[in-house]
Amino acid sequence: MGFVAVLRHLIGEVLRTQRVARGLTLRDVSARAQVSLGYISEVERGQKEPSSELLAALCGALEVPLSQVLRDVSSILELEEGVRAPAGPTVISVDIGRARNTPQAFAA
Repeated sequence: MGFVAVLRHLIGEVLRTQRVARGLTLRDVSARAQVSLGYISEVERGQKEPSSELLAALCGALEVPLSQVLRDVSSILELEEGVRAPAGPTVISVDIGRARNTPQAFAA
């Protein structure tokens, strides 16, 4: 299984965990996010890779910050890779205006 497949599965696992922890059904999340129940099910099972827009809609429906879902996925991925987390926070600075307007935004 490659990196993309692992990431897809981890995102689905974290979303499912968040949904179950809140006592929500797939039907509940589907109605809240206005996304088909079948598609959400495929995302949770790691069969579909969610777009950033879909991921944001699902997080909104679950009332969980997208940043939290991504942190949870990252933590699980670190464990699976056997990577030790950095001792302190890592700060990444991105010029959003530059990132939106030039294809070389991250080449610097």
